[in-house]
Amino acid sequence: MKLSTTTIDNITEVLTRIIEFTDQRRDVLTRNLFDYKTSGFQPKDLPVCEFTECMTEAVSEHIRSKRLLLCDRDNVSFGEAGSFVVDPIVDSKAKNLLKINTKDYLQMQIHKLSENLMNNRIAVELLKQKRHQHSF
Repeated sequence: MKLSTTTIDNITEVLTRIIEFTDQRRDVLTRNLFDYKTSGFQPKDLPVCEFTECMTEAVSEHIRSKRLLLCDRDNVSFGEAGSFVVDPIVDSKAKNLLKINTKDYLQMQIHKLSENLMNNRIAVELLKQKRHQHSF
């Protein structure tokens, strides 16, 4: 099956956005591990559900019309030339957990980092395979 150039570009763009998102999320989650003892600290996360909705809608649109349509959300916005901004939000669940059980809070952050790393690695690997297949 031969993919059209538009299809390849759309898939590349989605995978690239996922990689960028997971890179940014790694930084936010890492700060949660290092800064939790700082006065006034509030754990944050990126709005995973919002980003997932954006990507799901983009892929659905791609399947329907072979074009990529990226729609903004409250904390996720897409700009020109492939740029996008994701605003970290306070993680209320982590904030409450930090108040009552530091060990569980730290485990939660480590779990989120592990899950995020797995998502990043999958997207990176898919992008490598796609580029490898396209080069033949």
